[in-house]
Amino acid sequence: MTQEILNRNRRTIFPLLGAVTIGAIAVVGSATTAKAAFTPVSRNKSELMLEQSPGVLGKIRQTLFSISSEQATFAKRGFYPTNHQTQQHLERIGKTFLEGYQIAIALSNPDRVIPQLNRIESEYRGFAFEGAAMGLALLDCLTFSNCARIKQFLATEGQNHIYMTYVGMGWLLGRLPRLFLQSQFNLFEKAKDDASHTPDSPTFRDPLLGWLTIDGYGFHQGYFNWRTYVQGILPPQNLSGYSCRVFDQGLGRSLWFVKGANLDAIQVAIAQFQPDRRADLWSGIGLACAYAGGVEKAAIEGLRNLAQSYYPELAQGVTFAAKTRLRAGNLTENTEIAAQILCGMSAQKAAAITDSCLEDLSYGQTVPAYEQWRLRIQQHFI
Repeated sequence: MTQEILNRNRRTIFPLLGAVTIGAIAVVGSATTAKAAFTPVSRNKSELMLEQSPGVLGKIRQTLFSISSEQATFAKRGFYPTNHQTQQHLERIGKTFLEGYQIAIALSNPDRVIPQLNRIESEYRGFAFEGAAMGLALLDCLTFSNCARIKQFLATEGQNHIYMTYVGMGWLLGRLPRLFLQSQFNLFEKAKDDASHTPDSPTFRDPLLGWLTIDGYGFHQGYFNWRTYVQGILPPQNLSGYSCRVFDQGLGRSLWFVKGANLDAIQVAIAQFQPDRRADLWSGIGLACAYAGGVEKAAIEGLRNLAQSYYPELAQGVTFAAKTRLRAGNLTENTEIAAQILCGMSAQKAAAITDSCLEDLSYGQTVPAYEQWRLRIQQHFI
């Protein structure tokens, strides 16, 4: 009976989020490089234990909004069978995301959340920051705080994980009721045309990196609803225009998990989609292969041939992964190998391409700045 009540509460509380205006959850955050000073303070063991404790309110939040780690298992999701090592790795990624989410829900304050995230192994830490961003965005919604937690998160160490933060916020979009979800996309459509934005003029309406929330939304839908969006190849019903393409990049990333990083299964799955959707799906595959990994070098070598004419998009995804890991200081051997094989260069040089392609982007144009960025990167691999 108690569990039934808790489940009913979860079904009730999450729809209530739609009644909260979350500002521009898909565009909130900032490309600002400003970072608050982080001065370590000496604390005794009891103070540290108290700091890590969620407290009464934190425990209530955990009860209402917890997501079981079982949700990240292949058995629960019904993902494509794969070898044991790859499955364990991909499941650990999902569980680490949920760990970050639970930490944020429990502790609420980014200054308390970040030290806990930094305890997680470097290779998986970015996924924890991604999950924490979803949790903090949820709490911002519930407390009418005008995205205060996310802003604070990005003003400190979350800035190093800025790409994962935006993607994590996109996961929350997948949990909002459809009626209110559309209002958030409408806000995003207005913000993306902000011609006053430049990378050097920080704003909490970011028409460049804000697109990554749509990517995160696409990943969420593929990961949790793959029978509809992957097997059923249903396009997103609440998006239009370029948003659908960014959704597909995130959906492509989810394919890496849904298909157990099995390259043949991935190729077959993408071939089921309409031709005009495949390029963005391959972009997502490149990003997932290089960032999440889980396969041997030989498999990565075969990926370029499978992508065929979509190789530029595949390589562009790899450069995004390289930049994301290098910015966060958690470069892995897998990312380095993927960059060398799929981009023909080191991860450092691949990341540098993403930086150089940011110069002089045009904002408020017919072609979004984010797409200009991607196209410029792809030109390096034609």
